[in-house]
Amino acid sequence: MPHQSEIRDSRPSHWLRVREFAVPPSMIETATARRRVGDWAGACAAARIDVDLNLRHLARRHGHDLAARIRADLRHLAPDLLRWHMPRIAPDGLLRPGLTLSLARYFVPGRVGDRPVHLVVRTAPAWADGGQRISLALWDGTRPEAGPGRHPHPRPNRRFRLDLHRHLWDARRTDELRVRAGADRQDPVRGPRNPETLEPPETSEPPVPLPPGRHCAVGRWAAEAGILLRAEGRTTGTGTVTVRLGDRHLLVMDLDLDGAPDAGPDALRIAQAPADGSASALPVLPDAATWVLPDLELLRTGAIDAGRLHPLVAAALVPDHAPGDASRRPGRAGEPRPVECRGARHRIGLVDGVLAALDHDPAEIRREELLVALTGTPLPCLQAIDEAHRRPDCLTGVRERLHHGDTAGALAVVEGLLGPAAVLRTGALHDELAAAAERRITYGLFRAGLSGPGPRVIGPIPARPRGHGFPPRGATFH
Repeated sequence: MPHQSEIRDSRPSHWLRVREFAVPPSMIETATARRRVGDWAGACAAARIDVDLNLRHLARRHGHDLAARIRADLRHLAPDLLRWHMPRIAPDGLLRPGLTLSLARYFVPGRVGDRPVHLVVRTAPAWADGGQRISLALWDGTRPEAGPGRHPHPRPNRRFRLDLHRHLWDARRTDELRVRAGADRQDPVRGPRNPETLEPPETSEPPVPLPPGRHCAVGRWAAEAGILLRAEGRTTGTGTVTVRLGDRHLLVMDLDLDGAPDAGPDALRIAQAPADGSASALPVLPDAATWVLPDLELLRTGAIDAGRLHPLVAAALVPDHAPGDASRRPGRAGEPRPVECRGARHRIGLVDGVLAALDHDPAEIRREELLVALTGTPLPCLQAIDEAHRRPDCLTGVRERLHHGDTAGALAVVEGLLGPAAVLRTGALHDELAAAAERRITYGLFRAGLSGPGPRVIGPIPARPRGHGFPPRGATFH
Protein backbone atom coordinates (compact mmCIF):
# COMPACT_ATOMS: atom_id res chain seq x y z
CA MET A 1 0.00 0.00 0.00
CA PRO A 2 1.45 3.41 -0.89
CA HIS A 3 2.54 5.75 1.86
CA GLN A 4 -0.38 7.67 3.30
CA SER A 5 0.24 10.85 5.26
CA GLU A 6 -2.16 12.25 7.82
CA ILE A 7 -4.02 15.49 7.25
CA ARG A 8 -3.79 18.22 9.86
CA ASP A 9 -7.43 19.15 10.32
CA SER A 10 -10.86 17.57 10.49
CA ARG A 11 -12.95 19.80 8.27
CA PRO A 12 -16.67 19.21 8.83
CA SER A 13 -17.22 19.78 5.11
CA HIS A 14 -15.25 16.60 4.38
CA TRP A 15 -17.48 14.47 6.56
CA LEU A 16 -20.62 16.18 5.28
CA ARG A 17 -19.72 15.03 1.76
CA VAL A 18 -19.05 11.51 3.03
CA ARG A 19 -22.36 11.37 4.89
CA GLU A 20 -24.21 12.56 1.80
CA PHE A 21 -22.68 10.23 -0.79
CA ALA A 22 -20.79 7.30 0.76
CA VAL A 23 -23.76 5.43 2.28
CA PRO A 24 -26.89 6.50 0.37
CA PRO A 25 -30.32 6.12 1.99
CA SER A 26 -31.32 3.49 -0.58
CA MET A 27 -28.42 1.29 0.58
CA ILE A 28 -29.43 1.68 4.23
CA GLU A 29 -33.06 0.87 3.46
CA THR A 30 -32.30 -2.27 1.42
CA ALA A 31 -29.55 -3.60 3.69
CA THR A 32 -31.69 -3.08 6.79
CA ALA A 33 -34.70 -4.85 5.28
CA ARG A 34 -32.61 -7.87 4.28
CA ARG A 35 -30.81 -8.03 7.63
CA ARG A 36 -34.09 -7.99 9.56
CA VAL A 37 -35.33 -11.09 7.74
CA GLY A 38 -32.06 -12.94 8.39
CA ASP A 39 -30.59 -12.56 4.90
CA TRP A 40 -27.09 -11.46 5.93
CA ALA A 41 -25.62 -12.26 2.51
CA GLY A 42 -28.29 -10.15 0.82
CA ALA A 43 -27.60 -7.30 3.25
CA CYS A 44 -23.90 -7.49 2.36
CA ALA A 45 -24.75 -7.41 -1.35
CA ALA A 46 -26.91 -4.31 -0.81
CA ALA A 47 -24.00 -2.61 0.98
CA ARG A 48 -21.57 -3.56 -1.84
CA ILE A 49 -19.66 -6.07 0.29
CA ASP A 50 -18.28 -9.18 -1.42
CA VAL A 51 -18.49 -12.33 0.72
CA ASP A 52 -15.32 -14.46 0.53
CA LEU A 53 -16.13 -17.08 3.14
CA ASN A 54 -17.90 -20.44 3.15
CA LEU A 55 -19.48 -21.53 6.42
CA ARG A 56 -19.63 -25.19 5.37
CA HIS A 57 -15.91 -25.22 4.61
CA LEU A 58 -15.31 -23.41 7.91
CA ALA A 59 -17.27 -26.05 9.84
CA ARG A 60 -15.25 -28.84 8.27
CA ARG A 61 -11.96 -27.12 9.04
CA HIS A 62 -12.58 -25.57 12.46
CA GLY A 63 -15.68 -27.29 13.78
CA HIS A 64 -19.40 -26.63 13.89
CA ASP A 65 -19.20 -24.64 17.14
CA LEU A 66 -17.04 -21.93 15.57
CA ALA A 67 -19.18 -21.92 12.42
CA ALA A 68 -22.29 -21.38 14.57
CA ARG A 69 -20.67 -18.46 16.43
CA ILE A 70 -19.62 -16.78 13.18
CA ARG A 71 -23.05 -17.38 11.62
CA ALA A 72 -24.69 -15.69 14.62
CA ASP A 73 -22.44 -12.65 14.22
CA LEU A 74 -23.12 -12.49 10.48
CA ARG A 75 -26.87 -12.49 11.10
CA HIS A 76 -26.45 -9.34 13.22
CA LEU A 77 -23.87 -7.68 11.00
CA ALA A 78 -25.19 -4.32 9.78
CA PRO A 79 -23.03 -3.92 6.66
CA ASP A 80 -24.34 -0.44 5.89
CA LEU A 81 -23.37 0.67 9.42
CA LEU A 82 -19.95 -0.93 8.95
CA ARG A 83 -19.43 1.05 5.74
CA TRP A 84 -20.57 4.18 7.59
CA HIS A 85 -17.77 3.77 10.15
CA MET A 86 -14.94 2.48 7.93
CA PRO A 87 -11.64 4.45 7.99
CA ARG A 88 -11.42 7.00 5.21
CA ILE A 89 -8.79 9.19 3.58
CA ALA A 90 -8.65 12.75 2.26
CA PRO A 91 -9.43 14.56 0.08
CA ASP A 92 -12.41 12.61 -1.25
CA GLY A 93 -13.36 10.72 1.91
CA LEU A 94 -12.88 7.38 0.14
CA LEU A 95 -12.24 4.13 1.99
CA ARG A 96 -8.69 3.74 3.20
CA PRO A 97 -7.21 1.39 0.56
CA GLY A 98 -5.35 -1.87 1.06
CA LEU A 99 -6.59 -2.34 4.62
CA THR A 100 -7.63 -5.44 6.57
CA LEU A 101 -9.73 -4.85 9.70
CA SER A 102 -10.71 -7.44 12.27
CA LEU A 103 -14.41 -7.42 13.15
CA ALA A 104 -14.26 -10.28 15.65
CA ARG A 105 -11.75 -12.74 17.09
CA TYR A 106 -12.65 -16.34 17.87
CA PHE A 107 -10.43 -18.56 20.01
CA VAL A 108 -10.73 -22.22 19.12
CA PRO A 109 -9.84 -24.73 21.88
CA GLY A 110 -6.96 -26.98 20.89
CA ARG A 111 -5.94 -24.82 17.93
CA VAL A 112 -2.19 -24.97 17.28
CA GLY A 113 -0.48 -21.90 18.70
CA ASP A 114 -3.74 -20.66 20.25
CA ARG A 115 -4.02 -18.15 17.42
CA PRO A 116 -7.54 -16.77 17.03
CA VAL A 117 -9.59 -16.93 13.86
CA HIS A 118 -10.53 -13.44 12.68
CA LEU A 119 -13.63 -12.29 10.86
CA VAL A 120 -12.15 -9.54 8.69
CA VAL A 121 -13.15 -6.98 6.09
CA ARG A 122 -10.75 -5.78 3.44
CA THR A 123 -10.57 -2.79 1.14
CA ALA A 124 -9.00 -3.07 -2.29
CA PRO A 125 -5.58 -1.52 -3.03
CA ALA A 126 -5.65 2.02 -4.34
CA TRP A 127 -5.13 1.02 -7.97
CA ALA A 128 -8.23 -1.22 -7.86
CA ASP A 129 -10.60 0.65 -5.54
CA GLY A 130 -13.15 1.51 -8.24
CA GLY A 131 -16.67 1.08 -6.87
CA GLN A 132 -15.45 1.31 -3.26
CA ARG A 133 -16.36 -2.31 -2.60
CA ILE A 134 -15.41 -4.17 0.58
CA SER A 135 -14.76 -7.90 0.98
CA LEU A 136 -15.71 -10.05 3.99
CA ALA A 137 -13.50 -13.05 4.81
CA LEU A 138 -11.88 -15.15 7.52
CA TRP A 139 -8.21 -15.06 8.46
CA ASP A 140 -6.78 -17.90 10.54
CA GLY A 141 -3.20 -16.70 10.83
CA THR A 142 -1.88 -18.10 7.59
CA ARG A 143 -0.68 -15.73 4.91
CA PRO A 144 -1.89 -16.40 1.36
CA GLU A 145 0.76 -16.83 -1.27
CA ALA A 146 1.75 -13.70 -3.13
CA GLY A 147 0.45 -13.22 -6.64
CA PRO A 148 -2.11 -11.38 -8.77
CA GLY A 149 -5.45 -10.92 -7.06
CA ARG A 150 -4.00 -11.40 -3.59
CA HIS A 151 -4.61 -8.70 -1.04
CA PRO A 152 -1.40 -6.73 -0.35
CA HIS A 153 -2.01 -6.70 3.42
CA PRO A 154 -4.10 -9.76 4.43
CA ARG A 155 -3.08 -9.63 8.10
CA PRO A 156 -5.46 -7.65 10.37
CA ASN A 157 -4.11 -4.19 11.12
CA ARG A 158 -3.26 -3.52 14.80
CA ARG A 159 -4.27 0.12 14.61
CA PHE A 160 -7.38 -0.15 12.47
CA ARG A 161 -9.53 -2.77 14.17
CA LEU A 162 -13.19 -3.07 15.11
CA ASP A 163 -13.22 -6.25 17.20
CA LEU A 164 -13.15 -4.01 20.30
CA HIS A 165 -15.82 -1.74 18.81
CA ARG A 166 -18.69 -4.01 17.92
CA HIS A 167 -21.11 -1.12 18.34
CA LEU A 168 -19.82 0.18 15.01
CA TRP A 169 -21.09 -2.85 13.06
CA ASP A 170 -23.12 -5.21 15.29
CA ALA A 171 -26.83 -4.34 15.36
CA ARG A 172 -27.11 -5.86 18.86
CA ARG A 173 -24.60 -3.41 20.32
CA THR A 174 -25.40 -0.07 18.68
CA ASP A 175 -26.80 1.37 21.92
CA GLU A 176 -23.23 1.36 23.28
CA LEU A 177 -22.24 4.05 20.78
CA ARG A 178 -23.51 6.86 23.01
CA VAL A 179 -21.22 5.88 25.88
CA ARG A 180 -18.23 4.82 23.78
CA ALA A 181 -18.37 8.11 21.85
CA GLY A 182 -18.56 10.16 25.05
CA ALA A 183 -21.95 11.63 24.17
CA ASP A 184 -23.49 10.50 27.49
CA ARG A 185 -21.51 13.04 29.51
CA GLN A 186 -22.95 16.12 27.84
CA ASP A 187 -25.45 17.25 25.26
CA PRO A 188 -24.14 15.94 21.93
CA VAL A 189 -25.46 19.01 20.13
CA ARG A 190 -24.29 21.75 22.52
CA GLY A 191 -21.36 20.07 24.23
CA PRO A 192 -17.92 21.72 23.98
CA ARG A 193 -15.16 20.43 21.77
CA ASN A 194 -12.33 18.40 23.19
CA PRO A 195 -9.28 20.45 24.27
CA GLU A 196 -6.49 21.02 21.78
CA THR A 197 -3.82 20.10 24.36
CA LEU A 198 -3.53 17.28 26.84
CA GLU A 199 -3.14 18.42 30.42
CA PRO A 200 -2.56 15.34 32.58
CA PRO A 201 -4.14 16.07 35.98
CA GLU A 202 -2.07 16.43 39.14
CA THR A 203 1.25 16.77 37.37
CA SER A 204 3.71 19.59 36.91
CA GLU A 205 4.85 18.30 33.55
CA PRO A 206 4.00 20.48 30.53
CA PRO A 207 0.97 19.44 28.47
CA VAL A 208 1.50 17.18 25.51
CA PRO A 209 0.45 19.13 22.37
CA LEU A 210 -1.89 17.57 19.86
CA PRO A 211 -1.70 18.34 16.16
CA PRO A 212 -3.63 21.57 15.48
CA GLY A 213 -7.20 21.13 14.34
CA ARG A 214 -7.39 17.49 15.44
CA HIS A 215 -10.21 16.57 17.79
CA CYS A 216 -9.04 13.70 19.95
CA ALA A 217 -11.33 11.80 22.30
CA VAL A 218 -9.01 12.46 25.25
CA GLY A 219 -11.79 12.02 27.77
CA ARG A 220 -12.32 8.44 26.60
CA TRP A 221 -8.70 7.36 26.28
CA ALA A 222 -8.44 5.91 29.79
CA ALA A 223 -11.55 3.75 29.44
CA GLU A 224 -10.65 2.68 25.90
CA ALA A 225 -7.10 1.83 26.93
CA GLY A 226 -8.53 -0.30 29.74
CA ILE A 227 -10.70 -2.18 27.23
CA LEU A 228 -7.65 -2.75 25.05
CA LEU A 229 -5.46 -3.99 27.89
CA ARG A 230 -8.12 -6.34 29.20
CA ALA A 231 -8.49 -7.76 25.70
CA GLU A 232 -4.74 -8.40 25.82
CA GLY A 233 -5.19 -10.35 29.08
CA ARG A 234 -4.05 -7.67 31.54
CA THR A 235 -6.69 -7.12 34.23
CA THR A 236 -4.69 -5.63 37.09
CA GLY A 237 -1.68 -3.44 37.68
CA THR A 238 -0.27 -1.02 35.16
CA GLY A 239 -0.47 -1.19 31.42
CA THR A 240 1.12 0.87 28.66
CA VAL A 241 -0.30 1.56 25.20
CA THR A 242 0.69 3.76 22.32
CA VAL A 243 -1.53 6.36 20.66
CA ARG A 244 -0.76 7.16 17.04
CA LEU A 245 -1.90 10.61 15.95
CA GLY A 246 -0.74 10.43 12.38
CA ASP A 247 2.54 9.38 10.85
CA ARG A 248 4.68 11.76 12.93
CA HIS A 249 2.86 11.88 16.27
CA LEU A 250 3.23 8.93 18.61
CA LEU A 251 2.38 9.09 22.30
CA VAL A 252 2.93 6.58 25.09
CA MET A 253 0.13 6.29 27.63
CA ASP A 254 0.55 4.57 31.00
CA LEU A 255 -2.71 3.43 32.54
CA ASP A 256 -2.91 2.50 36.22
CA LEU A 257 -5.78 -0.02 36.12
CA ASP A 258 -5.60 -0.85 39.83
CA GLY A 259 -8.28 -3.49 39.31
CA ALA A 260 -10.90 -0.91 38.28
CA PRO A 261 -12.68 -1.77 35.05
CA ASP A 262 -13.77 1.84 34.49
CA ALA A 263 -10.54 3.75 34.98
CA GLY A 264 -10.94 7.50 34.58
CA PRO A 265 -8.63 10.21 33.22
CA ASP A 266 -6.80 10.43 36.56
CA ALA A 267 -5.28 7.01 35.82
CA LEU A 268 -3.45 8.30 32.75
CA ARG A 269 0.13 9.42 32.31
CA ILE A 270 0.88 10.59 28.79
CA ALA A 271 4.22 11.44 27.20
CA GLN A 272 5.90 11.52 23.82
CA ALA A 273 7.03 8.10 22.63
CA PRO A 274 10.79 7.40 22.96
CA ALA A 275 12.79 7.69 19.77
CA ASP A 276 14.40 4.26 20.11
CA GLY A 277 11.42 2.47 18.56
CA SER A 278 10.58 0.50 21.70
CA ALA A 279 6.98 1.73 21.59
CA SER A 280 6.29 -0.32 18.48
CA ALA A 281 6.02 -3.49 20.58
CA LEU A 282 3.27 -2.03 22.80
CA PRO A 283 -0.48 -2.42 22.20
CA VAL A 284 -1.89 0.32 19.98
CA LEU A 285 -5.03 2.24 20.90
CA PRO A 286 -7.50 1.52 18.06
CA ASP A 287 -8.01 4.37 15.65
CA ALA A 288 -11.75 4.27 16.33
CA ALA A 289 -11.03 5.11 19.99
CA THR A 290 -8.51 7.87 19.28
CA TRP A 291 -10.69 10.51 17.68
CA VAL A 292 -13.98 12.19 18.48
CA LEU A 293 -16.71 10.46 16.49
CA PRO A 294 -17.21 12.54 13.30
CA ASP A 295 -21.00 12.39 13.64
CA LEU A 296 -20.73 13.79 17.16
CA GLU A 297 -18.56 16.64 15.88
CA LEU A 298 -21.05 17.40 13.12
CA LEU A 299 -23.92 17.46 15.63
CA ARG A 300 -22.04 19.69 18.07
CA THR A 301 -21.16 22.23 15.40
CA GLY A 302 -24.66 22.21 13.96
CA ALA A 303 -23.33 21.12 10.56
CA ILE A 304 -25.81 18.23 10.37
CA ASP A 305 -29.09 17.23 11.95
CA ALA A 306 -29.89 13.81 13.33
CA GLY A 307 -32.23 13.05 10.44
CA ARG A 308 -29.29 12.91 8.03
CA LEU A 309 -27.34 10.38 10.10
CA HIS A 310 -27.55 6.64 9.83
CA PRO A 311 -30.73 5.67 11.75
CA LEU A 312 -28.81 3.46 14.20
CA VAL A 313 -26.28 6.23 14.84
CA ALA A 314 -29.00 8.85 15.30
CA ALA A 315 -30.90 6.61 17.73
CA ALA A 316 -27.76 6.18 19.86
CA LEU A 317 -26.49 9.76 19.87
CA VAL A 318 -29.83 11.57 20.01
CA PRO A 319 -32.24 9.16 21.77
CA ASP A 320 -35.15 11.63 21.71
CA HIS A 321 -34.88 12.11 17.97
CA ALA A 322 -37.94 10.94 16.05
CA PRO A 323 -36.80 8.45 13.39
CA GLY A 324 -37.19 9.83 9.89
CA ASP A 325 -37.59 8.15 6.55
CA ALA A 326 -34.24 6.53 5.75
CA SER A 327 -35.34 6.06 2.17
CA ARG A 328 -35.57 9.75 1.34
CA ARG A 329 -33.83 10.57 -1.91
CA PRO A 330 -32.92 13.80 -3.65
CA GLY A 331 -35.60 15.09 -5.96
CA ARG A 332 -35.33 14.21 -9.61
CA ALA A 333 -34.34 16.96 -12.02
CA GLY A 334 -36.82 16.07 -14.77
CA GLU A 335 -39.07 19.08 -14.31
CA PRO A 336 -38.95 21.81 -17.01
CA ARG A 337 -36.23 24.42 -16.51
CA PRO A 338 -36.35 28.02 -17.72
CA VAL A 339 -33.92 29.34 -20.36
CA GLU A 340 -33.52 32.92 -21.59
CA CYS A 341 -33.79 32.49 -25.36
CA ARG A 342 -33.57 35.53 -27.66
CA GLY A 343 -35.39 37.85 -25.32
CA ALA A 344 -38.05 35.33 -24.27
CA ARG A 345 -38.31 32.93 -21.35
CA HIS A 346 -38.46 29.38 -22.71
CA ARG A 347 -38.35 25.94 -21.12
CA ILE A 348 -36.41 22.74 -21.65
CA GLY A 349 -37.65 19.42 -20.28
CA LEU A 350 -38.07 15.72 -20.91
CA VAL A 351 -40.09 14.61 -23.91
CA ASP A 352 -40.30 10.89 -24.76
CA GLY A 353 -37.34 10.17 -22.51
CA VAL A 354 -34.95 12.82 -23.83
CA LEU A 355 -34.22 16.45 -22.98
CA ALA A 356 -35.82 18.77 -25.52
CA ALA A 357 -36.74 22.40 -26.14
CA LEU A 358 -40.42 22.71 -25.22
CA ASP A 359 -41.18 26.09 -26.82
CA HIS A 360 -39.81 25.48 -30.32
CA ASP A 361 -41.61 23.43 -32.98
CA PRO A 362 -39.81 20.44 -34.55
CA ALA A 363 -39.29 22.19 -37.89
CA GLU A 364 -37.48 25.09 -36.20
CA ILE A 365 -35.34 22.66 -34.22
CA ARG A 366 -34.34 20.82 -37.42
CA ARG A 367 -33.37 24.11 -39.09
CA GLU A 368 -31.29 25.12 -36.07
CA GLU A 369 -29.55 21.75 -35.97
CA LEU A 370 -28.67 22.10 -39.66
CA LEU A 371 -27.33 25.58 -38.94
CA VAL A 372 -25.16 24.18 -36.16
CA ALA A 373 -23.82 21.50 -38.54
CA LEU A 374 -22.75 24.38 -40.82
CA THR A 375 -20.86 26.00 -37.87
CA GLY A 376 -23.65 28.42 -37.06
CA THR A 377 -24.65 29.59 -33.56
CA PRO A 378 -27.46 27.49 -32.07
CA LEU A 379 -30.47 28.71 -30.16
CA PRO A 380 -29.88 29.36 -26.45
CA CYS A 381 -32.31 26.50 -25.70
CA LEU A 382 -30.18 24.10 -27.75
CA GLN A 383 -27.03 25.48 -26.12
CA ALA A 384 -28.53 24.73 -22.70
CA ILE A 385 -29.39 21.16 -23.76
CA ASP A 386 -25.88 20.62 -25.12
CA GLU A 387 -24.32 21.98 -21.93
CA ALA A 388 -26.51 19.65 -19.85
CA HIS A 389 -25.16 16.69 -21.84
CA ARG A 390 -21.52 17.71 -21.64
CA ARG A 391 -21.08 19.56 -18.33
CA PRO A 392 -24.31 19.80 -16.32
CA ASP A 393 -24.72 21.70 -13.06
CA CYS A 394 -25.13 18.37 -11.26
CA LEU A 395 -21.75 17.10 -12.46
CA THR A 396 -20.16 17.49 -9.02
CA GLY A 397 -22.85 15.36 -7.39
CA VAL A 398 -22.61 12.73 -10.13
CA ARG A 399 -18.83 12.61 -9.75
CA GLU A 400 -19.08 12.22 -5.97
CA ARG A 401 -21.55 9.36 -6.28
CA LEU A 402 -19.39 7.58 -8.84
CA HIS A 403 -16.26 7.92 -6.71
CA HIS A 404 -18.09 6.43 -3.72
CA GLY A 405 -19.40 3.56 -5.83
CA ASP A 406 -23.04 4.67 -6.00
CA THR A 407 -23.42 4.05 -9.73
CA ALA A 408 -27.19 3.58 -9.49
CA GLY A 409 -27.56 6.92 -7.72
CA ALA A 410 -25.36 8.68 -10.27
CA LEU A 411 -27.31 7.23 -13.19
CA ALA A 412 -30.60 8.22 -11.53
CA VAL A 413 -29.40 11.83 -11.41
CA VAL A 414 -28.29 11.71 -15.06
CA GLU A 415 -31.57 10.13 -16.18
CA GLY A 416 -33.55 12.70 -14.22
CA LEU A 417 -31.64 15.45 -16.02
CA LEU A 418 -31.30 14.10 -19.57
CA GLY A 419 -33.93 11.35 -19.69
CA PRO A 420 -33.52 7.57 -19.81
CA ALA A 421 -33.40 7.51 -23.63
CA ALA A 422 -30.71 10.19 -24.01
CA VAL A 423 -27.55 9.49 -26.00
CA LEU A 424 -24.70 11.02 -24.02
CA ARG A 425 -22.46 13.44 -25.91
CA THR A 426 -18.72 13.83 -25.46
CA GLY A 427 -17.69 16.01 -22.57
CA ALA A 428 -16.93 15.97 -18.85
CA LEU A 429 -20.04 13.96 -17.92
CA HIS A 430 -19.27 11.29 -20.55
CA ASP A 431 -15.66 11.11 -19.35
CA GLU A 432 -16.70 10.64 -15.71
CA LEU A 433 -19.06 7.78 -16.55
CA ALA A 434 -16.46 6.12 -18.80
CA ALA A 435 -13.76 6.47 -16.15
CA ALA A 436 -16.04 4.91 -13.52
CA ALA A 437 -16.71 1.97 -15.84
CA GLU A 438 -12.97 1.45 -16.34
CA ARG A 439 -12.37 1.53 -12.61
CA ARG A 440 -15.03 -1.14 -12.06
CA ILE A 441 -13.42 -3.32 -14.73
CA THR A 442 -10.04 -2.95 -13.03
CA TYR A 443 -11.57 -4.00 -9.71
CA GLY A 444 -13.15 -7.02 -11.36
CA LEU A 445 -9.80 -8.03 -12.82
CA PHE A 446 -8.21 -7.67 -9.39
CA ARG A 447 -10.89 -9.86 -7.81
CA ALA A 448 -10.41 -12.47 -10.52
CA GLY A 449 -6.63 -12.44 -10.12
CA LEU A 450 -6.15 -11.32 -13.71
CA SER A 451 -4.44 -8.00 -13.08
CA GLY A 452 -2.05 -6.29 -10.73
CA PRO A 453 -0.56 -2.85 -10.15
CA GLY A 454 1.59 -1.25 -12.81
CA PRO A 455 1.80 -2.42 -16.43
CA ARG A 456 -0.58 -5.35 -15.93
CA VAL A 457 -3.58 -3.05 -15.39
CA ILE A 458 -5.75 -2.96 -18.52
CA GLY A 459 -6.33 0.63 -19.49
CA PRO A 460 -5.34 3.78 -17.59
CA ILE A 461 -6.82 4.52 -14.20
CA PRO A 462 -8.18 8.07 -14.57
CA ALA A 463 -7.01 10.45 -11.87
CA ARG A 464 -9.73 11.92 -9.69
CA PRO A 465 -9.95 15.69 -9.94
CA ARG A 466 -8.46 17.34 -6.91
CA GLY A 467 -10.46 20.51 -6.79
CA HIS A 468 -11.91 22.22 -3.71
CA GLY A 469 -8.42 22.96 -2.36
CA PHE A 470 -8.36 19.70 -0.41
CA PRO A 471 -5.16 17.94 0.72
CA PRO A 472 -3.58 15.39 -1.65
CA ARG A 473 -5.35 12.06 -1.99
CA GLY A 474 -3.96 9.48 0.39
CA ALA A 475 -4.08 11.58 3.55
CA THR A 476 -5.95 9.94 6.40
CA PHE A 477 -9.45 11.33 6.90
CA HIS A 478 -10.49 12.27 10.45
